[in-house]
Amino acid sequence: MTIHLNETIWLNETTVCSIEHLSEVSGLSVAELLELVEIGVLLPNNNNAEHYEFQLTYVVIARTARRLRDDFELDLQGMAVALQLLNRIHALERELSQFPK
Repeated sequence: MTIHLNETIWLNETTVCSIEHLSEVSGLSVAELLELVEIGVLLPNNNNAEHYEFQLTYVVIARTARRLRDDFELDLQGMAVALQLLNRIHALERELSQFPK
């Protein structure tokens, strides 16, 4: 019998994590994450480039970026464009859901 332990993290906008942790849970390298910061896809909570901190909600974005890279063989610019389009789609879906049916 094998026992699997899972760790659950509540993704919220108040708790922060380091760029190293974000790298560990997303599968992207720290260098890739830093480039996504430069592009403007990831927005750190602080301006200290040596010790960036991110809201835990960025875990989802970073994981999505890694899947885009792996599944579609996108470079960082391609990931950025795809993420921006996905954000726009989600915003439009939220907007449409507010209209009565």
